Amino acid sequence: MTETPETEVRLMTEPDFEAFAVVVTNAYPVASDVPAERQRLCVEWAAQSDDPTTHPYAAFREGRLLGGMQLHDYTMTFQSSPEAQPAQIPVGGVGMVAVDLLHKKEHVARDLITFFLDHYRERGMPLGLLYPFRPDFYKQMGFGYGTKMSEYRVRPADLPAQGSKDNLVDLGPEDSEMLLEYYSRYQARTHGMLRRTTREIERKLSQAQNHLIGYRRNGRLHGYLQYQFRSANERNFLINDMEVFECLYDTPEVLMAFLKYLHTQADQIRTIVFWTQEEDFQYLFLDPRNGSDYLMPRIYHASNVQGIGLMYRVLDTELLLRMLSQEGHSFGGQTCRLYLEITDSFLPDNNGTVVVELEGGHIQAVARAEPHRHSSPETDLVIQLDVADFSSLMLGAVGFKTLYTYGLASLSDPEALDRVDRLFRTEARPRCVTAF
Repeated sequence: MTETPETEVRLMTEPDFEAFAVVVTNAYPVASDVPAERQRLCVEWAAQSDDPTTHPYAAFREGRLLGGMQLHDYTMTFQSSPEAQPAQIPVGGVGMVAVDLLHKKEHVARDLITFFLDHYRERGMPLGLLYPFRPDFYKQMGFGYGTKMSEYRVRPADLPAQGSKDNLVDLGPEDSEMLLEYYSRYQARTHGMLRRTTREIERKLSQAQNHLIGYRRNGRLHGYLQYQFRSANERNFLINDMEVFECLYDTPEVLMAFLKYLHTQADQIRTIVFWTQEEDFQYLFLDPRNGSDYLMPRIYHASNVQGIGLMYRVLDTELLLRMLSQEGHSFGGQTCRLYLEITDSFLPDNNGTVVVELEGGHIQAVARAEPHRHSSPETDLVIQLDVADFSSLMLGAVGFKTLYTYGLASLSDPEALDRVDRLFRTEARPRCVTAF
């Protein structure tokens, strides 16, 4: 059996871009004009050379580029409760993971992701995140599921029409500073949202397929709507759908203005497609059915399709807890000594037990410890779970009670289930509208 050569993962330089563009377009063959797409990718990567937050890495064996990825330095909002000040914590993202088709199933992707995890752990970032090409692949590497995305498909006439469009304006490249200022305000108060750079905002505004409508009052934005058109009938150019990618708003008044704008497009728009992580969005619609006519037993009409997307991973449990402690994070007002017994087979340095002293929901001390087998229910609580589920739990994407009910977590004192569930509860599930 031939021994696999050692993998070297290093930062790409411009001469590597062409080889990686070939790998990417073969791995994700979505462009009809492949040569033009490869050239576009090379130009984009070259333009990112002065971006301190984006880093292209490639995996080499015996000098040949076999795969690559882009790493992203982000800051994420973490909020436990309305009373607590939102924390801003550094996190690392990875995107565009691609492997040469000739070298699939040779652990190239595994080597890239291992590098990604070590890279950010060594740089003091306690969380990693990614959009999975296969959720099961990354679940086995310790990534936990985040908030689901819903797709709603509604007729414009089924949207509320009572709002006012008086404060709505078209947004263009000249509005980048105002849009960034609004997004930054929204991000700073919204659990799970990632900061954006000036470059990201300018790119959004410059892409011809994007249409952005803002709600501006007294020279300041209070929300924006981003959508694209898609042909709904190849033989009739007058019939289109509108696909809403982002809809951020400060008040019900702003939301109603956007919905009024969409409602008035009924003469030429067949369907409005919303992609949203708002769990109760169907309450806005007169008719929330998605047009599939699918009926579930007994009589439940299909309203939306849901999907698993962004996944999170705790890279360093102790570091994450210490960061949250410094930011004033509240763990449900609970007072106890909590032993977190985390199974992490992919990152051995994160495997094991961490003991946390809590008083009134605030961390007093965090330390590594030996597994605690003889707890006192009055003072000590022991929970055991896999790092993937622990990651989802810490982000508030799932509750402890759910994990316990499904047999994915154990608790030393079942009578304390409600207390532990409150301990990990966040104000809302994490939301994110940043693609990477």
